[in-house]
Amino acid sequence: MNIAAEIRRRLESLAPSRLELVDESAQHTGHTGAAPGGNTHWRLTIVSAAFAGKTTVARHRMIYGALGELMQHPIHALSITARAPGKFDA
Repeated sequence: MNIAAEIRRRLESLAPSRLELVDESAQHTGHTGAAPGGNTHWRLTIVSAAFAGKTTVARHRMIYGALGELMQHPIHALSITARAPGKFDA
């Protein structure tokens, strides 16, 4: 399974206007949860109208809900920047 493609596919349910996903696994080699071949540590930047009026915690819960069981395996760590349109500081 292509993990990056699957993450992107699942996040489409939030209708993002911007989605950047970076595999940072190589930076965590030897760290708990790091696996050979990567796909364990990610940095996500996502902008979606679905986040308007939501707290940071609510936005993160929406993302976790969209990703489902991927948050248990293979994702070990996910750094999230989630904003509504017009609220993103480039």
